[in-house]
Amino acid sequence: MWDALWHKGKLATMTEGAPTPFGLIARGAVAVQGRRIAWIGAESALPDAPAACARVVHDLGDRLLTPGLVDCHNHAVYYGDGLRDFELLTQGGTRAGMIASGGGVQGLVRKTRAASDEQIYAASAARVARLIANGFTTLESKSGAGLDLSTEIRCLRIARELGRALPVRIVTTFLGAHGLAPEYRDRPDDYVDHLCQTILPAAVEQGLVDAVDGFCDPTGFTRAQITRLFEAARAHGLPVKLHAEQYRDYRAADLVAQFKGLSADHLEFASEATIALMAEAGTVATLLPGAHWMMAEAQRPPVAVLRRHGVPMALATNCNPVSSPTCSATMMMHMACRLFGLTTEEALAGFTRNGARALGLLDSRGTLEIGKLADFAIWEADEPGELAYRIADTPCREVIKDGRPIYRSAPIQFQM
Repeated sequence: MWDALWHKGKLATMTEGAPTPFGLIARGAVAVQGRRIAWIGAESALPDAPAACARVVHDLGDRLLTPGLVDCHNHAVYYGDGLRDFELLTQGGTRAGMIASGGGVQGLVRKTRAASDEQIYAASAARVARLIANGFTTLESKSGAGLDLSTEIRCLRIARELGRALPVRIVTTFLGAHGLAPEYRDRPDDYVDHLCQTILPAAVEQGLVDAVDGFCDPTGFTRAQITRLFEAARAHGLPVKLHAEQYRDYRAADLVAQFKGLSADHLEFASEATIALMAEAGTVATLLPGAHWMMAEAQRPPVAVLRRHGVPMALATNCNPVSSPTCSATMMMHMACRLFGLTTEEALAGFTRNGARALGLLDSRGTLEIGKLADFAIWEADEPGELAYRIADTPCREVIKDGRPIYRSAPIQFQM
């Protein structure tokens, strides 16, 4: 007998090249042994009656079951908010004005540096809990809210602690090149040396880093500076990714392709030449509609060109206090469809198989296949496209991690 069986529901397997949209099994069942999927298929193909197949049988009640969602671009660990930045933007302010007023990344750095470990942990744990309730079973947590040795290490360590304390896999990414530390004003080369020679080695020595990221732009770090950072990452055996082409075509994503990186993220201004290099390197394009919306950007990512070159498109919340204060995958799917022109199937693939691919984890999650981890999200939906259809809806009803139920939404109750 299997350990558990979910049946009487619709399964969106999200396997690539499936014969049906979303890899949908209209009346399906999925069985779990230990932490992994042991069987999946049409319920009519079960070898015996459900009660004879598994020790525990779960009735999906005709709900939709998908792979657990993967958030491949997330700044989950920080302290404070970006409310003043938002208020400035709503009144016609610009990103440059936000930065000039002391907001943006520098404002985030001031607040996070001043906070205690306990404050950062409590605020971040609450965010991660909301992400789980939105269907996520795997997420990234970037550093970059401290930009000094002490705070970068603290935030990476807290991310690791959250991954042990909460039922979610957290991948930690070193983003010391998120912005220029105030102590290094007008000395970006010295700061990059500090990242490569001091902070990154210390984080690696403590086992706190899974990947390295940076912000490559004339208002951030140059291609030469990011190349030095990527060479340091390679020396430590770490994969790379990059904030690239968000505000202009800087050919930043070319660097990711050169280093066979996991993903290039944002990409509103990416050229076809850059996209061709990404395709050749197997680099994922991570699109971030939350930041696009929040910052009122006009240029859209070149989705048609990405499709033409066969570059996988991931989606992510980009959860952060300045440019994307959200934990909602379904809202980001909706925005990706309406703002960027993705199909609903591409949107769900962005938070499942392509999100997993962007973290280098597609071998263990992102689709419903035998041998993969039994990470599921169960939705109050008749068909998979509904997840992107409704505005600001949260239809996640249950989350399963490693074959074990970890979250169930409470029914709405009224006092009469």
